[in-house]
Amino acid sequence: AGHSPQVKAFVTQDIPLYHNLEMKHLPGADPELVLLSLQYEELERIPLSDMTREEINQLMQDLGFYRKETPDAPVPEEFQFAPAKPLPILLPPQAPTANGKTPSKHDKEEHPDL
Repeated sequence: AGHSPQVKAFVTQDIPLYHNLEMKHLPGADPELVLLSLQYEELERIPLSDMTREEINQLMQDLGFYRKETPDAPVPEEFQFAPAKPLPILLPPQAPTANGKTPSKHDKEEHPDL
């Protein structure tokens, strides 16, 4: 299995930029992207061998991987666990003011009725 130069470029130059993306190199094996859940269960495998470097990068971003400017760049808080999507149940409940049904007193003070 010969690795395409495209995939090789992605592996050597792009992977270090992606947060939470690890390369496990299996000699002789075609490169595959293995998506794991937070519990390290395998979700799916995507063979990369016939993709261009651009396609792989697009795929990574579609999957929610955070790409840093440089390998040492800090990762923003909200991307610390990217690409793992949080379960809806873990999201904080919406404050009642968010939908505008119960405007706060503070709101009225800022916009007095004319």
